[in-house]
Amino acid sequence: MKAATLVEASDGDNLGLRSRRGTALRSLVGIAVLGAALVVAVPAAHPDAARTRTELLGRSVRGEPIHVLERGDPDSPLKILVVGCIHGNEPAGIAVAEQLEALPLPKELDLVVVESANPDGVRAGTRTNANGVDLNRNFPWRWAKRGARGDLTYSGPRVLSEPESRSLAALIRRVRPQITIWFHQHLGIVDESGGSIAVERRFATLVGLPLRRLQRNRGSVASWQNHLFPGTTSFVVELPAGSLTGREARNYADAVAALAG
Repeated sequence: MKAATLVEASDGDNLGLRSRRGTALRSLVGIAVLGAALVVAVPAAHPDAARTRTELLGRSVRGEPIHVLERGDPDSPLKILVVGCIHGNEPAGIAVAEQLEALPLPKELDLVVVESANPDGVRAGTRTNANGVDLNRNFPWRWAKRGARGDLTYSGPRVLSEPESRSLAALIRRVRPQITIWFHQHLGIVDESGGSIAVERRFATLVGLPLRRLQRNRGSVASWQNHLFPGTTSFVVELPAGSLTGREARNYADAVAALAG
């Protein structure tokens, strides 16, 4: 009755009421049907939708932020972690990490990127962090106190004594990456680091570097991850000396993405 009353008040034409009411009802039915069709047509959110997010991983000795970027499918079983720099005077891998922040990725990949884990060292141009500790000698794998502040490979006073190494250890435990790549310099090789030699060899082939086995150092992060999570592959890529060109950095980034294929 409300619809009829509204029509009458609007038109003042009782003779046209039935016709107008029928037209109105048909319009309402049509709108309802169309609305139902629209509801059906809207797809549900895809559970594996890709995402990009950045978070503060931690801070350096001098309070510099260390950020981590995650791209791709967070539910993917394949997680790759890339750390562009851990020794401050070996920064060329930062350019590779930057390329990975915008590179098209395979669908089934969760990529985690840390541009630099040692911002104080990068700023000062030193291998060590601001406490004089070699972060790649500060992890729990066969750690032993070695050297003293001022030595290039000083292990620190105790395991995970440094805020940078603690942040990295927490990230690795949380993400549990199947593959982790640590960029270093200046040898121009891929290190056979103790994970899957097939993965290491494939990456070496993709980037055109020889595969060699370097000395296993106490407290190294790659050895720690390989022993903490058997079946994963954490390995070192020793880039050549100097900076990478944009094309060279893209080549390394493409090789990282290709490991997901």
